[in-house]
Amino acid sequence: MLGLKLPTDPRWVNIVEKNIEDILTDHAYCEQKAASTAISLIVSFPEYTELVQEMIELANEEMSHFKMVHDLILERGWILGRDRKDDYVITLIKFFPKGGSRTTQLVHRLLYAALIEARSCERFRLLSEALEDKKLAKFYKKLMISEASHYTMFLNFARQYGERKEVDEKWQQLLAYEAEIMKNLSNKETIHG
Repeated sequence: MLGLKLPTDPRWVNIVEKNIEDILTDHAYCEQKAASTAISLIVSFPEYTELVQEMIELANEEMSHFKMVHDLILERGWILGRDRKDDYVITLIKFFPKGGSRTTQLVHRLLYAALIEARSCERFRLLSEALEDKKLAKFYKKLMISEASHYTMFLNFARQYGERKEVDEKWQQLLAYEAEIMKNLSNKETIHG
């Protein structure tokens, strides 16, 4: 369903199991960054009213997810750790060249967001199916369903605002590039790494 070209190595869950505190901290920041992305799209492209309306909803939802993850951290007697760089996202956003028309910039940002959400959804599915901690597994199953709708929303907006055939070609190229990135990841206690 997600169209990802390379699935996550299932052994990644073993790394997560040994580093729950780290994965929850990383996940909390991922939710915060997703909210920031939604706000950034509003600020950068205010003339796209339908997009703005959806991004308002998304920012609120992502911050509620942040709170849910933060609450889980506190329940376990931990505190939110420091944010770390996301090698996955840093490498991913190098794919499209900078510049171009406003529409091109918008489409590229929407495609990046769609792919990040798709990979998050795939990772949450793995966690929901394989974590021994049943409370966490159930939590990730709920989030997986939410992330799937985010992925399709961003992809549909890219197709709506860009030329469909060109957008679909870019999407396939980005998926192939992301698969190459993933060959060197799945070895850290991070949502994407």
